[in-house]
Amino acid sequence: MNAANTKTNPVQFIDISAAQAGQRIDNFLLTLEKSVPKSRIYKAIRKGEVRVNKGRIKQTYKIQAGDKIRIPPFHTSEKNTTTFVGDRLKQQLTECVLFEDDDLLVLNKPPGLAVHAGTNIQQGIIEALRIIRIDQPYLELVHRLDRDTSGCLLLAKNRNTLLNLQQQMIQHDLDKHYLTLLKGSWDDGEKLVEHPLLKNVVSSGERMVQLNPQGKYAKTVFIPIERYSQAQLTEVVLFTGRTHQIRVHSLYLNHPVAGDDKYGHRNFNRDMKKLGLKRLFLHAWKLGITHPSSSEKLLFEAPLPTQLQNVIDKLRTQT
Repeated sequence: MNAANTKTNPVQFIDISAAQAGQRIDNFLLTLEKSVPKSRIYKAIRKGEVRVNKGRIKQTYKIQAGDKIRIPPFHTSEKNTTTFVGDRLKQQLTECVLFEDDDLLVLNKPPGLAVHAGTNIQQGIIEALRIIRIDQPYLELVHRLDRDTSGCLLLAKNRNTLLNLQQQMIQHDLDKHYLTLLKGSWDDGEKLVEHPLLKNVVSSGERMVQLNPQGKYAKTVFIPIERYSQAQLTEVVLFTGRTHQIRVHSLYLNHPVAGDDKYGHRNFNRDMKKLGLKRLFLHAWKLGITHPSSSEKLLFEAPLPTQLQNVIDKLRTQT
């Protein structure tokens, strides 16, 4: 690697707060140093480059409030380290806040934005927010939304909140409702789909999610709201949160999601594009939680984006 394209971070010393306590040291470092390979993190722990209160620790050590952690310099690629957020993105993320208090941040996620960095994506919503909100010591995604999906996105502002909300997810206590436009329609009320999903199945050179008994359990309920000549506005209730769950379960019903270029119907997508649909018609509409601190029941609602509402208005004129 060309030395001109790398940089070395200086040795860091971090004092652990009560909000950060309880995490394993390896998980803490992986979150802190996202651009550094996992193997490098574990090597640094194993060789004693990472120290807690001047002593060596194992990767299973759980950090405590008041710990002082020494973090060695890591060589990272300059192009993978983004410390700037553009004005447009900053404005988007500022304007899309639905709710905020000392524990929670709820966004109406714009479509087209990835929630986190990944392959060919240097900066996602979480990385941008950590830069914008430099004074916020802790900020983590509670769940994820696909890049093309809009709507309610939940973030935790301390570790206790994150663990509480993750437990609510495990126990299926989060109330997640989506709005989607499906090809065709049906007359017999709501439909339940319970089929396990296996991800990263390669089909025609593309990684896909497929129904597979060896996959993870997934449960989805589809509730018709309005029928049109070619399509149906549908409420979707998610009981699990698997990758591409709504898209694959709707395909199983032979009613794929409008605008879905991976699992959808080409001619249907073309017709919807003529009506102005330029994205996946999938919106995280409502999100119900129990507040981790007050135990209050909260329901957040993200209004349907203008582009999607315009498509619905045009479909209504055709019926």
